[in-house]
Amino acid sequence: MDEITALLPAATEAVVAVGAHLVERHRPEPAAAANLAGAMAVFNELDTPASDLLRERLTGLRPQAGWLADELATSIPVNGEWWSCDATDGAIQYLCGLSQWAVTATLIRDGEPVLAVVHSPVQGFTYTAALGGGTRLNGRTVRPQVRELSAAVATTSQPPTVAEDPVALRRAGESLSALLPRVLAVRNLGPTSLQISQVASGHLGLFWQYGADPVNLLPGALIAREAGARVTTTGGTPWTPAADGFLAAAPSLHSDAVAVLGQVS
Repeated sequence: MDEITALLPAATEAVVAVGAHLVERHRPEPAAAANLAGAMAVFNELDTPASDLLRERLTGLRPQAGWLADELATSIPVNGEWWSCDATDGAIQYLCGLSQWAVTATLIRDGEPVLAVVHSPVQGFTYTAALGGGTRLNGRTVRPQVRELSAAVATTSQPPTVAEDPVALRRAGESLSALLPRVLAVRNLGPTSLQISQVASGHLGLFWQYGADPVNLLPGALIAREAGARVTTTGGTPWTPAADGFLAAAPSLHSDAVAVLGQVS
């Protein structure tokens, strides 16, 4: 994986450049959009040039890799190399004038992430990881924190397609009810990729989610694993992009979190 590790600084530079492009256009007030069509028009005006810039920069670095254009895809290719990227991960927060959004880039090889960058320009977080090389936040190596479940902040999110998946929708509600009395707090702090990355650095204790969402989960999954977090299904079995449940937790929290989530049918 030496060539992937060598690719990481240039990939990070490309992601940070796109983040700077978007920061210049970011406003602290909500976008003036009264309906979904209006919000999408504003978003596309911002996101399309940023996505094009990210694709140009990353394709130049790894021209042999394909490009996954569908950010809402529920499956990923299992053969070859592919870039999976999101120029504005956390689009809702971006349009609302909030700071919790990120630029992400993930290089996938044969269905598994081998390089990931999650950059939150307004918050000042840049997470990087390459397979076998550990995880860094703003250049320093990070690890999850040791905590008990009662002292942990748990976070969660919902896939964009959760409304179309009644089982995932029900499990999301049941798991929230199960975890709320067992942890310090439950929050949804924006992009899935960023929340999982913050488990890696100890800012958060655990992140869980139900439903198919591989594109959003892959960058954080690599970053969390490389930092030493446990990344599994909610049942504690090895996580794959095809799984319908996801859990990233500090090792000290993982077994207790699995036991609580085991109450969800």
